[in-house]
Amino acid sequence: MSISADNTTHESVAASHALPEPTEEEAAQLEQLYKDFAAGNMIPLWTEIGDLMPMVPTPKAVAHVWRWNDLYPLAARAGDLVPVGRGGERRAIALANPGLSGAPYATPTLWAAIQYLGPHEVAPEHRHSQNAFRFVVEGEGVWTVVNGDPVAMRRGDFLLTPGWNFHGHHNDTDQPMAWIDGLDIPFVHYADAGFFEFGTERVTDEATPDISRSERLWAHPGLRPLSGLDDTTNSPIAAYRWEHTDAALREQLLLEDEGHPATVSQGHAAIRYSNPTTGGDVMPTIRAEFHRLRAGATTEPLREVGSSVWQVFEGTGTVVINGETKQLAKGDLFVVPSWQQWSLHADNDQPDFDLFRFSDAPIFERLNFNRSYTEGRK
Repeated sequence: MSISADNTTHESVAASHALPEPTEEEAAQLEQLYKDFAAGNMIPLWTEIGDLMPMVPTPKAVAHVWRWNDLYPLAARAGDLVPVGRGGERRAIALANPGLSGAPYATPTLWAAIQYLGPHEVAPEHRHSQNAFRFVVEGEGVWTVVNGDPVAMRRGDFLLTPGWNFHGHHNDTDQPMAWIDGLDIPFVHYADAGFFEFGTERVTDEATPDISRSERLWAHPGLRPLSGLDDTTNSPIAAYRWEHTDAALREQLLLEDEGHPATVSQGHAAIRYSNPTTGGDVMPTIRAEFHRLRAGATTEPLREVGSSVWQVFEGTGTVVINGETKQLAKGDLFVVPSWQQWSLHADNDQPDFDLFRFSDAPIFERLNFNRSYTEGRK
């Protein structure tokens, strides 16, 4: 559903319906009324409606960019100083949105972090209600073990750890590796719905197969095993491999060259990672996509209810959020808060501008709160 916005405010409407000034006696009665409200732990709507029911979303989160060239060295320093083990569990550094008063959240619903695992380190197994994923912008050599299934992590791979699945990680190499984690921690925390349980001290299977068991069963395009005909809340595929993502984006742009309607807009190819049992999102609270812009391509300015976090996978370009232009390079992460207008532009001197995106869109769609508005489009 789409919706446009105008300049009407609660204040402007109230000003056009101004009431006469109260008498001295009425003012005294009103003052006492508000004191009695406060004493009874009550707050009248008419004093709060502008904050509680704004004309359009007014997020506290702000647009912000975290530079990979800053993130990775700090994570490496943490690797030298902070051990991985039971208690702290993970060497993960959360991206804290400057508008959220010091909370370790990228947006009010989404958590994003850089996680760093040193040579031959093991992050012990645990499980939690929160849904999680990993996206790898560079490196390889780590296996994440999800419910006993070892899953190789490599550049460009999108890997799932749905809620209440035991998982741990082990690095089988002499080199460190870092990746980004995305979770719905803020949403689950706000809803008081979180559970956590410790697992084994290491991981249940330290094998290093090229392909996980879940991929062997499920990751065949258009083919569904008859042994798994029930719909599942989360995708049963543990890893969506870069070679498939890359091929899908490449073919969309080739089809565009041939005159077929395969792209989102001119020079803009995109895919959504999906659950093969439902055709819907990979997890109930998180949507994941990958976008590729040709050199010089620009997306239309868009507003959406709900927030998103992006990471540049390759190339350079800019994002314009609420009129502010931010330059982007490989590995950089940025946040688009709810209802803030955004658009992307790929630099002319790069072959492609590739970006990974995750958002809270499934939450708002299920609640029928989803709205969008494209500038200039009826």
